[in-house]
Amino acid sequence: MPHASPRYAVPPPPLGTAHHPAVVVGGGLVGLTLALDLAQRGVRVVVLDDDDTVSTGSRAICFAKRTLEIFGRLGLGSRMLAKGITWNVGRVFCGDRQLFDFDLLPEDGHEYPAFINLQQYYAEEWLIEACQATGLVDLRWRHAVAAVDSRADGAAVTVETPSGSYALTTDWLLAADGARSFVRGCLKLPFVGKTFRDRFLIADVVMRAKFPTERWFWFDPPFHRNQSALLHKQPDDVWRIDLQLGWDADPEEERRPERVILRVQAMLGPDVPFELEWVSVYSFRCRRLERFVHDRVVFVGDSAHQVSPFGARGGNGGVQDADNLGWKLAAVIQGAADPALIRSYDNERIVAADENILHSTRATDFITPKTDAARAYRDAALALAGQHAFARPLVNSGRLSRPSRLLDSPLNAGDSDRWPGCLQPGTPAVDAPMTFSGQPDWLLRHVSGPGFSLLVFGPATPDVPGVTTIRVAPDALHDARGLAAQRYGAAPGACVLLRPDQHVAALFHRFDRDRVAAAVRQATGGAMAAQLEQAA
Repeated sequence: MPHASPRYAVPPPPLGTAHHPAVVVGGGLVGLTLALDLAQRGVRVVVLDDDDTVSTGSRAICFAKRTLEIFGRLGLGSRMLAKGITWNVGRVFCGDRQLFDFDLLPEDGHEYPAFINLQQYYAEEWLIEACQATGLVDLRWRHAVAAVDSRADGAAVTVETPSGSYALTTDWLLAADGARSFVRGCLKLPFVGKTFRDRFLIADVVMRAKFPTERWFWFDPPFHRNQSALLHKQPDDVWRIDLQLGWDADPEEERRPERVILRVQAMLGPDVPFELEWVSVYSFRCRRLERFVHDRVVFVGDSAHQVSPFGARGGNGGVQDADNLGWKLAAVIQGAADPALIRSYDNERIVAADENILHSTRATDFITPKTDAARAYRDAALALAGQHAFARPLVNSGRLSRPSRLLDSPLNAGDSDRWPGCLQPGTPAVDAPMTFSGQPDWLLRHVSGPGFSLLVFGPATPDVPGVTTIRVAPDALHDARGLAAQRYGAAPGACVLLRPDQHVAALFHRFDRDRVAAAVRQATGGAMAAQLEQAA
């Protein structure tokens, strides 16, 4: 049976024109994540959505480790892990033979796996519950944005409801209204990038099958010759099947249940019972806005950038947008940072979007070669990969989502030029198993507060205003296996300053109160504000 999505009460239009510090347009995965993040930092948020329920179909199903850590910080990670299907292993086939397999998380000592599969509607339902529990998120279902007037100090918005229209104003308008963003259209902002000439079928199929909980990708499978296919398991015996159709495929014809059933039967065989839950046809798009910040209107998720589904970079990228923007916007709204800090969202997340677009474009070019040379290259890589390990990295069935390393961010500081290992300012914090008060614990659980955290590997240090000190030592948060020190490259006495979004802000070989305080000022946009003042 299809998932029974809840219907939410539609509030009447408010009287008068109220002003709000932050308004999120779009009550989907990304908009709700941003609203919850802001609310947990003490910011009141209005969410406007043109529907009264969660997403239809499973949509974004692959939640990457970094995204799960973000949801862990927001209080939903354990729930998602318990319901989701955990997988670390993928397999690549050509024809009817396996070329190779791969493990995305070969080491232990992490609270979350490389990926889980979970239908997007579950994540949205739980985000709504969490938003409601804060008492700071005003969820307005079937309140559709009808007009936007962007101003230097905010935005004026006209909203239509079933009971009439009204107006509101806001300091910050946060557009999370998806690939067909109405807000983006109001501001007449074009995408830059490309749409690929190919179409794919998504089918969510309910069945009891013996496939393992792994990612299986086929080039030229026997059940779908000269095309590609992908199979994933989801909770509730739901399986995601992606089938390449070609550019000449008629989307309406391919959506017809009787046609989809024939394709699925060819894949599974005639004796496997199943039923369709959701079907969609899509084209690959790899494009973005030139800028994500336009005065006081900020774009997140698919309203800002779009990538092809292979690689799980769309939903994960959008959640990481919200993670990046939330703490900065809260700091600005609460007067703890200059509005110039929001410009760093543009700097950091455009870098991340370009990385996702690059990987997505390369995957699309490999999966759907459009020239004789591209097809010859792909076929040669596939022929070699079954026998030779050196050729396997050349096979691109979608480079799976990884967090962006913001190495060139203007917010970075510290001793990065003399720090051992790969952990540098701008990289996400890494987790490690710990012991706290004699009980098993995880490092990232202790750096989930609303502000900056300072990991001190050794003796106690003086307090720094606005910073929570977390001491890694046997008599405090105990690194019993030494994995935290190893992963952070931290010698005794070293300090690691973490931003509120759990990215490394600065590294110090020794504690220096003034330098830590200066790094906090830089990470909250102090240097950017000074540069803007000089330019003015």
